[in-house]
Amino acid sequence: MSATLVRRLRPEWIDYNGHLSEAYYVLLFGFATDALMDRVGLDAAYRERTGCSLYTVEAHVRYLHEVAADAEVEIRTRVVGPGPGGPAAKKARLCHEMRVGGVLAATEELMALHVDRGPGRAVPFPEDVAAGLAALAEPAPDYAGRAVGR
Repeated sequence: MSATLVRRLRPEWIDYNGHLSEAYYVLLFGFATDALMDRVGLDAAYRERTGCSLYTVEAHVRYLHEVAADAEVEIRTRVVGPGPGGPAAKKARLCHEMRVGGVLAATEELMALHVDRGPGRAVPFPEDVAAGLAALAEPAPDYAGRAVGR
């Protein structure tokens, strides 16, 4: 398992239908990405020291079940891979799965680039980070890589 994050919903995240508003699914998935970054060495100290960070460049969210106002969500994050590039890898593909009471409520698949904020361009992951991501790599879930509407 790559990483798991558990959060209780906040009242301000609830929409006019009494469910989690769609923007907050992405916020919660973002928290899960942050937790994974911390786990593999892309934490705040790394970002400050190197000027590098992970930038999401593409995402696909699927809303499968409504999430009620009083829910506690569990988000499991998979590193999908290993990807191409070996030691020169600059990108990471992640899949987040949000569950409520064991029921899959939403997924997010994303592509992220390791970016040096100074020149604003993608750069290879440091060896230790690349190794940490590779150690967590799992096969892609069946929904990964699908286009909208398929």
